[in-house]
Amino acid sequence: RERGLQQRRQQQQQTSAAPFCRPLHWNKTFYAFTGHKDPEEELEVARQIEPILGLWLDKNIATATKKLNDSVPLRDELDCLKSTLCQQLELLDVRWHRSWGVSHRCSQLHSLSRFAQQNSHALQNMKGCTLIFTDHTGMNAAGQVMLGTVDVHYQWTKLLERLPSYYNLHSQVSLLEERISYLLGDVQLIYDEDLQSILMLEDYYTMLKGFHQRVSVHRPLFHPRSLKGLQMILDNDCSAPKLLESGQFSIPTKCDPIVLQWFIVTHAEKARKNLKRKEELKVEEEKLIRDCTVKFGLYKLYKESGVSSEQMVKCCQRLFEEHVTELQGTHLCVSHFYSVLQDGDLCIPWDWKK
Repeated sequence: RERGLQQRRQQQQQTSAAPFCRPLHWNKTFYAFTGHKDPEEELEVARQIEPILGLWLDKNIATATKKLNDSVPLRDELDCLKSTLCQQLELLDVRWHRSWGVSHRCSQLHSLSRFAQQNSHALQNMKGCTLIFTDHTGMNAAGQVMLGTVDVHYQWTKLLERLPSYYNLHSQVSLLEERISYLLGDVQLIYDEDLQSILMLEDYYTMLKGFHQRVSVHRPLFHPRSLKGLQMILDNDCSAPKLLESGQFSIPTKCDPIVLQWFIVTHAEKARKNLKRKEELKVEEEKLIRDCTVKFGLYKLYKESGVSSEQMVKCCQRLFEEHVTELQGTHLCVSHFYSVLQDGDLCIPWDWKK
């Protein structure tokens, strides 16, 4: 009897210690009685009062135009600095991982220019690279050089000195990708910046090595070239394999090989359809961007990384049917919200209201 009581107490302790993961949904009377705001009700109200595109443009176009005109000298300076540095350092491209303003980007390029004058020898290791300004210093999984904007020049120097070893590690990464691809029927292993967060090269190598060891203990799971044309990304965070809308397989690094085999076999046909649809949407998206740019006299039309091609296509199709005269000469960004950026870019939600 005492043993039974002890077991019951242990079960109660375990139950009370378990995390409560289910989100709380209070009864509506709770908010009425306590005076607290109902988050679901607030969200619905926000949706209802979302502005109409035409009215929002009428209200904000003057502010955006002034900011855009004020930013023109800085934009020209940015283009000149970028072109000069790419030519001087023999870089493929200079990019930014975050949406910093034009003045911020100019200051980063000026900092790089001063650094180049003092470290011309070390910068020879960057020839032929794509350079990205971001929050980290190192090399990412795609083999692109990253300079952390909060890091001091000493840390940049250390990175440049280590670049030859990074290039060697990147070669080993490519070799592992080829070996894994062979074991998995020639599926293409990719690292996609739009689908994955920043992944350092060292971490990516560790992921690949562990995954390769896991799948190589079995005989090849698929016939050679049976999965050619399909794409796969490795994900440390997901717990089960899944097929993304864009057509890529997202596979946990610790996925059981048999589970992996079954999942890919049962979803291969849908993956091919999704990839084909993705390519079709990309072509349609590019055409609509050109058409809208010409029709409205836009200086630039682009989208945020969080906006899919399907959402962009829907937005541009509806926009093309409208008669909007206020957009002449503007920078228009398709996003998830309305905003005027500090340099005069107009942001509109992809599902804007008429």
